[in-house]
Amino acid sequence: MALSRAHRREELNFWPGFVDALSTMLIGIVFLLSVFVLGQFFLSQEISGRDTVLDRLNRQIAELSDLLALERASSKEARDSLALLQSSLASEQAERARVQGLLDGAAGTAPARLAETQKALDAEKQLSAKAQATVELVNQQIVAMRRQLAALEEAIAAAEAKDKESQARISELGSRLNVALAQRVQELARYRSDFFGRLRQVLGTRPDIRVVGDRFVFQSEVFFDAGQAVLKPEGRGELDKLGAIIADLGREMPPDLPWILRVDGHTDNRPIRSPQFPSNWSLSTARAVAVVEYLISKGIPADRIAATGFGEFQPLDVANNDEAWRRNRRIEFKITER
Repeated sequence: MALSRAHRREELNFWPGFVDALSTMLIGIVFLLSVFVLGQFFLSQEISGRDTVLDRLNRQIAELSDLLALERASSKEARDSLALLQSSLASEQAERARVQGLLDGAAGTAPARLAETQKALDAEKQLSAKAQATVELVNQQIVAMRRQLAALEEAIAAAEAKDKESQARISELGSRLNVALAQRVQELARYRSDFFGRLRQVLGTRPDIRVVGDRFVFQSEVFFDAGQAVLKPEGRGELDKLGAIIADLGREMPPDLPWILRVDGHTDNRPIRSPQFPSNWSLSTARAVAVVEYLISKGIPADRIAATGFGEFQPLDVANNDEAWRRNRRIEFKITER
C-alpha cells in the first residue's frame, strides 16, 4: 500500500506537465481550425461580391453587344439604301443627259419634260441626303458604344484589382488574428498552470483530491453528504482555499482574457429518485450550482464562473463496484475559455 501511494504521488507530479502540453496543442489545433473557418468565411464573402459585380458587368456587356449588333445591322441597311440611292442618282443623271439631248432635238416638248425630270431629280437628292444623315447617326452611335465598352473594360480591371486587394487584406487579417489568438492561448495556459501549482501547494497530497487531465477533481464526499446538495462545513473550508486562489489569479489576469472557471458535477450510475432530486442530472447540477453560489459569495465574479451537471454520463471508471462509484462521484474545476 505504501508503494501504491508513492506511485500515485509520482503520477500526480508527472501528468500535469504532460496534460498542459496536450491541452495547449489541442487549443492550438482548435484555434487553427477557427482561423481557417474565419478566413474561408471572409474569402467567400469577398468572392461572392466579386462574382455579383462580374455578373452585372457581363450582363451589361451582353446588352451592349446586342445593341451594337442591331446598330450594325441598321448601318448596313442604311449603306445599302445609300448605294441604291446613288445608283438611282446615276440613272437620273443619265436620264437627264438623255433628256438634254432630246431638248436639243425637240424644243417644243422640252420644257415640260425637263420640269418633270428636275422634280424627280430633286426627290432623289432628298432621299440621298436622308440616307447620309442616317449613316452619320449610326456612326455616332457606334463611337458612343465603343466608349461604353472601354469604360466597362476599365471597370472590370478595377474590380479585379479590388479583389486582389481584398484577398491581401484577408491574409493580413488572418495573420493578425493568428498572432492574437496564439498570445491569448499562451496567456491562458500560463495562468492555468499557475492555478494548478498554487492549488497543489495549498491542498497538498490527498487521496480525495487529484488531477485528471486539465482539471482538479474533488470527490463529492469532500463537499456533500450522500444524496445531498448542501455544502458541509469542511467542504466550505476547502472552497475558501480554492476561492482565495481564484480571486488572486483573477486579479492578475488581463481584463480582456476570456477565461472562466467551470464547475462540473458528476454522480455514479446508481439512480436516485428522491422528491428533491428526481434524477442524477438534478443532483449533479444542484451540487455544481451550490459550489458556484458559494464561490460567488466569496468574491468570485459571477461572469467568470459557470455550473454544469453531467449526471452519471461522464464516468472516470466504468466498473460497477464501490471503488468505481466513489471515483465517479466528483466535483471538477477547470479554467477554460468562454
